Amino acid sequence: MVHFVGAGPGAKDLITLRGKELIEKADVIIYAGSLVNPGLLDYAKEGCSIHDSSKLDIDEVLEIIKNAEKEGLTTVRLHTGDPSIYGAIREQMDLLDKDGISYDVTPGVSSFCGAAASLNLEYTLPGISQSVIITRMEGRTKVPEKESVEALAAHEATMVFFLSAGDSKRLSERLIAAGLTEDTPCAIVYKATWPDEKKVICSLKTLPEAASKEGITKTALIIVGKAVAQSGYEMSRLYAPEFTTEYRKGKNKDA
Repeated sequence: MVHFVGAGPGAKDLITLRGKELIEKADVIIYAGSLVNPGLLDYAKEGCSIHDSSKLDIDEVLEIIKNAEKEGLTTVRLHTGDPSIYGAIREQMDLLDKDGISYDVTPGVSSFCGAAASLNLEYTLPGISQSVIITRMEGRTKVPEKESVEALAAHEATMVFFLSAGDSKRLSERLIAAGLTEDTPCAIVYKATWPDEKKVICSLKTLPEAASKEGITKTALIIVGKAVAQSGYEMSRLYAPEFTTEYRKGKNKDA
């Protein structure tokens, strides 16, 4: 059996209880060494076989899993954040299906949630933005044309860019060319929730300078949109005194 486990955004104690228990019981752990906090391996039992997948290709990963299966061992495939976001798990699961190997997935706290927590930020502010676009600039891996930076910017929703900190200048230029104003609020969060976390609030125009000043070129999220300013929003109707819900009756202000 293979368990795909979300390791969370970085902090050792932000893994789920289920994820921690699976690590504790695993006979084999294959973890993304370039991204996952190695402190999570402290939960592994004595004698557990541990492999860093940053040094392996997919065939080598599969070979480790198949050898474990032959011996009746349990494998944890430990991915950063939540495995469903840029985790490249579908291709692994398809290969496991081909070989008749059972698996399941344990979700994790994504780094975009960790970044918001570090900034004390609410993504979905009434009257400002009610949508969050999780995306990336194209690099060696392309993105569909309809999901280009320019196409998505047209929505003016809150945007969270993964895997794009290495070229913040191009990102800034493209978003401005797409119609976002130079003073659009932005945030850069490097290694959210890790001990060496860095977080910077800036504007779209000053984004490249801010990233350069802090030496941020990877392992960071870039958040773009008016929600970053955390101001000018409308109060939620859910908690308004006069708002009736299934659980409480609204108060008449004129009474």
